[in-house]
Amino acid sequence: MPSAAAISQLLIHPTELRSVINYKLWRDKSRDITNPAEFETSGYDRETMRKCWDLLDFSSRSFSVVVKELEGDLARTVCIFYLVLRALDTFEDDMTIPNDIKLPNLRNLHRKLHEPGWHYVGSKDKDAIVLESFASIQKEFSLLDPKYQVVIEDICRKMGAGMADFAALATPEQPVAEIKTIEDYDLYCHYVAGLVGEGLSGLFSSSGKERPWLSSQLTLSNSCGLLLQKTNILRDVKEDVDDGRGFWPREIYAAHGFDSMKGLIDPAREKEALFAASHMTLDALRHCCDALDYMTLLKCQSVFNFVAIPAVMAIATLDRCFMNPKLLKQNVKIRRGEAVGLIMKAVNPRDVAYVFQQYARSIHQKVKSDDPNMLRLSIACAKIDQWTEHHYPTFLTITGSSGAAQTAIDPANGDARAVLFTKIITEAKEKKEREKREALMADLRARGIIKDRTPEQIAAAEKARIESMNESPPWLMIGSIIVGILAVMGGLGYGIIWFVMNYLDD
Repeated sequence: MPSAAAISQLLIHPTELRSVINYKLWRDKSRDITNPAEFETSGYDRETMRKCWDLLDFSSRSFSVVVKELEGDLARTVCIFYLVLRALDTFEDDMTIPNDIKLPNLRNLHRKLHEPGWHYVGSKDKDAIVLESFASIQKEFSLLDPKYQVVIEDICRKMGAGMADFAALATPEQPVAEIKTIEDYDLYCHYVAGLVGEGLSGLFSSSGKERPWLSSQLTLSNSCGLLLQKTNILRDVKEDVDDGRGFWPREIYAAHGFDSMKGLIDPAREKEALFAASHMTLDALRHCCDALDYMTLLKCQSVFNFVAIPAVMAIATLDRCFMNPKLLKQNVKIRRGEAVGLIMKAVNPRDVAYVFQQYARSIHQKVKSDDPNMLRLSIACAKIDQWTEHHYPTFLTITGSSGAAQTAIDPANGDARAVLFTKIITEAKEKKEREKREALMADLRARGIIKDRTPEQIAAAEKARIESMNESPPWLMIGSIIVGILAVMGGLGYGIIWFVMNYLDD
């Protein structure tokens, strides 16, 4: 049952209320993994897999919804993939686990995937149950197709090694290793999120639901993961500082006069902290065009939804956090009605691009003139706008039904390109018609229906025409002379009458 606050928000934003109603009425129901007809691919009839689905719901309720909507055995595979990586993440996040235990487990968890019954007890993290129930995860991993096992184990190995490298830099005074430069920040986010994107691309390709070469799109896959991770790191700044953790690179917050991340939540320095946050936003925005490029490569609808929904949520969250003082006081989230509207729009690359364009323009409007990154933020937002207009020009309208789409230029759009493209299309149409006529005439000549005249024949015909005109009576010339004389006489007569009436006495 929605809370009173949620209901009031929907009433304040009627367009979001409409989105919620449309979602309830028209959106397809989520895949029911508990349906016996789905047991073959969902594995819900096995106790260990039911445990894994419960763990997925527990550790990420919002993410579990999009996972369950993946087609066939891909949903079960991604569920296991997520839980394996969640186990790694739990080891990394739990600052109560000493490094002499944490580091070996991070580096060797991929080997535990082949060790029946292994689990870990002793974590005090909120997701400790994932480690405690790892035996069920391992059992279901062993039942996956080997083509999936290879991908999951490889990503687990790389991620664990990367997390261990960063965790090894921690000290008693600094439980979480400080990230000093933006390059270090990119590397850290690659280990914890970019590799997730690479692994998902590998699973999508292995399933046959996406093209085989998608797994080789490492840069685009990495950017999709980094966009989501950097958005979460930006949004969670207050929570992380309160917990004694910090993932913002020193290079960014030091540029705005802060010695540590604790200073970011100082109310007396709110302006500088918001400028540091805008710098973090700028860093996240540079991954947007890559994410949009990646989504244009997807062909499976459920896979596209799986990728697109978190992406539109990320860009909306960046907009909500931008220059928002609440960011420094609490965890900022987008409204439920807004989230539902985004889910409804995340169905094809064009609509997703328009969502990115909408929020990029919103961010651009909120850029402060005294923000040190004012120009770079404007350029970053303009790049998203340019990407969208290049791939899906807004002056074009798409209509159609039953799978047949038609594209037309909207003359009322007001876009200068509409006039140019209308001219180009008109010229192309005229050229096509001219070529068609010429082809028809050529065909008639080839069949002898029309015979071409030689230059000598054309010259002789023109000479005969001129001679005929010279020989004929010059009636036209005589008629012209007569008309001229009559016109002169009429003019003189009118002049005489006017003169008499105006200047001579009665």
